[in-house]
Amino acid sequence: MPVLRSLESKIAGLVEGTFSRVFRSEVRPVEIARKLAREMEENQYSTLSRTYVPNEYRVYLSVRDRDRFSAYEDALADELAGYLLEHARRERFAMLSRPIIEFSTDQRLHLGEFGIETGVVTPDDEPEPLPGLGGEPEPQARPEPEPVGRTMVFSAAQRIAEPLEQSPTARPQRALLIYGGRRLMVGARGATLGRSRECEIVLDDPNASRRHAELRPRGTGWVLSDLGSTNGTRLNGRTLHAPEVVHPGDEIEVGSSLITFELE
Repeated sequence: MPVLRSLESKIAGLVEGTFSRVFRSEVRPVEIARKLAREMEENQYSTLSRTYVPNEYRVYLSVRDRDRFSAYEDALADELAGYLLEHARRERFAMLSRPIIEFSTDQRLHLGEFGIETGVVTPDDEPEPLPGLGGEPEPQARPEPEPVGRTMVFSAAQRIAEPLEQSPTARPQRALLIYGGRRLMVGARGATLGRSRECEIVLDDPNASRRHAELRPRGTGWVLSDLGSTNGTRLNGRTLHAPEVVHPGDEIEVGSSLITFELE
């Protein structure tokens, strides 16, 4: 079975198998799996020879969401760890150990919301970091993780319908943004837009937030999301309240900047 189809089938199994009767309109394992993979990619860091990603992930759930699958928590953590390990191998990421998934309850979260915090744990007895394509000896020590990114909070209200399985050759077309007379290519993993120099698309706009919006591939298309910006993001004149699929010719307003989305 092709690797991509195998990975997507594993995600589908989390929803359609044992856990499907636990999750209905609340947080679903497939959402957690996808966001964990996203956070892995967002918090990568590179050396001269390798690209490292976090190996510890803490998932924060509301009281009601965690209660709904407390009996399946260990099994779900194992499934998610296996999925992340396969994802790291496919993307050729290096990890210091097999992924560690932990669940916690956060009283501030509402039903359908969950948070993810990433960290790096260095096992005491491991001689060198594990490449994503190598073996995974179990860590012997569990020191406190070093956080490598902020805790991201996601809402089930922002779900986007997308197929769980797709052709292993299915890929979105290359995206580009037309801004200020320039044609800016978007990388295969998408781009963050904002004033920060850390964004892939840097906007010289005082009305834009540092990390204002992001454009990410979904299935064979592209999705635009606001990142909690001060002035909001508009798509074709409408304020963006949840992630939306974008199409060629769509106009994106970020602060005072007008950006046109196109496909190559």
